[in-house]
Amino acid sequence: MMKSNKGNAKTFFKILKYLRFYKIHFILSLVFTAISVALTLYVPILVGQAIDHAVDKGAVNHEAIYLILIKIGACVLITALLQWLINVLNNRMTYGIVRSIRHEAFVKLQSFPVSYIDSRTTGEVVSRIITDTDQFADGLLLGFTQFFSSIITIVGTLVFMFIINIPITLLVICLTPLSFFVASFIAKRTYSMFKLQSEIRGEQTSLIDEAISGHKLVLAFNREKFAIDDFNEINDRLGKASVKAIFFSSITNPSTRFVNATVYALVALCGALEHISFPAALSVGMLSSFLAYSTQYTKPFNEISGVITELQNSIACAQRVFELIESPTLKEEARGENADFKGNVEFKNVCFSYTDDQVLIKDFNLSVEAGQHIAIVGPTGCGKTTLINLLMRFYDVRSGEILLDGRNIKDISRHTLRDTFGMVLQDTWLSAGTIKDNIRFGKPSATDEEIIAAAKAAHAHSFIRKLPSGYDTVIGEDGGTLSQGQKQLLCIARVILSNPEMLILDEATSSIDTRTEIRIQKAFTSMMDGKTSFIVAHRLSTILEADKILVMNEGNIIEQGTHKELLAMNGFYTKLYYNQFANNAN
Repeated sequence: MMKSNKGNAKTFFKILKYLRFYKIHFILSLVFTAISVALTLYVPILVGQAIDHAVDKGAVNHEAIYLILIKIGACVLITALLQWLINVLNNRMTYGIVRSIRHEAFVKLQSFPVSYIDSRTTGEVVSRIITDTDQFADGLLLGFTQFFSSIITIVGTLVFMFIINIPITLLVICLTPLSFFVASFIAKRTYSMFKLQSEIRGEQTSLIDEAISGHKLVLAFNREKFAIDDFNEINDRLGKASVKAIFFSSITNPSTRFVNATVYALVALCGALEHISFPAALSVGMLSSFLAYSTQYTKPFNEISGVITELQNSIACAQRVFELIESPTLKEEARGENADFKGNVEFKNVCFSYTDDQVLIKDFNLSVEAGQHIAIVGPTGCGKTTLINLLMRFYDVRSGEILLDGRNIKDISRHTLRDTFGMVLQDTWLSAGTIKDNIRFGKPSATDEEIIAAAKAAHAHSFIRKLPSGYDTVIGEDGGTLSQGQKQLLCIARVILSNPEMLILDEATSSIDTRTEIRIQKAFTSMMDGKTSFIVAHRLSTILEADKILVMNEGNIIEQGTHKELLAMNGFYTKLYYNQFANNAN
């Protein structure tokens, strides 16, 4: 419990840091709230005065009552205007802060290491940035709109009550801690419930994201029922957690209302007895005003109890967002260094593992001369793609070093290093936008002529021309209705346009038909001319002309040489080659 309270306090102070950008809004909101509360509290005084002017038989002062009614009307109108202004200010503060937090979260997301994204589901990360931030906004807005006005109302009513009658006011103050105790007792026990609710909501978002992205696979394998069962299981847990959190939090309001009603009854009884005993000390109008104040005094405690409950949910969500924002990011590196590399690459005693308990690559050594075309083959899980991840510094080696033209790549900024390489992956990635925008993704300054030339080189021009708006055709997320082969052609065109100094092709033609693949291979041959290139391939027919073929197994190079040299060895590569062509023949 102590840890959660400390965590709540830390989260709350983190939120306050964002408030400094809205000092003027905050001060104006407080000032307007104070004036609004003062006018609201002045109304019972006026009502009490009006009652005193009409309480005696045959002694009704109509003129004084009309004047008081005008004052009450003016107070109500000014209060309504101030409430509108307060809502405008509070909304701007709330959504300004939420916008800043969401922006910071997304910016941080761009600087997270690949390991962070790989170790979490997409839906869970999306849930923190979108859903949790929305939940946090709701609680923050409620806090701004009700919390401060409630505090000011409590202080104001106390002042007015002390002016009217000190003994009864002291009685009210003595009974007040009961409301605080009830609200605090329940709130402390609901925080963990709301946190669990938020975590399950993130799990649900992740499942929905997976169901949408893998919809075709779900249908193809007739897994609809299993997907629904998984969703129902999480949905049931979310429902139970939500009901539990809301049930316990909802006890707060009726509990504090019961306490407040008791206070009101005692005030009415004591006030009535005092008026009977000492009419001059407490008139009927003053008693009426005091009862109104006792109601207004206890009402904020009901509101605060509701606010506290909502803030528990809000802080739980904010804590998850701040956990994302404060997660370790990649060290910021200087840009603008010389990126004119020849392309000599050397792996020296490289060791790497994704997890501490399973070593994937151990004492790996490789020397590549500038301009060489290196093919990497081997069974699934042997470390082919891992080499590319290390070369691009998506992950850093555990020990050993990778040298580029004699420089350790850790001494080269990631920005410069990745500018040097062009990548075409097996998994295509396209963003929502035009065909033209997707091709120029790696070179924003490219002209239309350069884009068309790159598309022709990638043999994508012919199918692009047939689209409704050609290069200006808007495609949806991940390529929309384009075939997998067409999407891969666009990715190839993107790399051709950026014209990098070195190339990485990871199953770049896996989704392309054989006829187009032959054309693409010619385009690649022209593009790779004089450039160091790494080609990860399962189809051995695509790497027969490579300068060197590395055969990997269990994180080590077990054979290397040209295609002819490897066949002559009659070893692991030979088995791979003949097995593959025998399967193709079948």
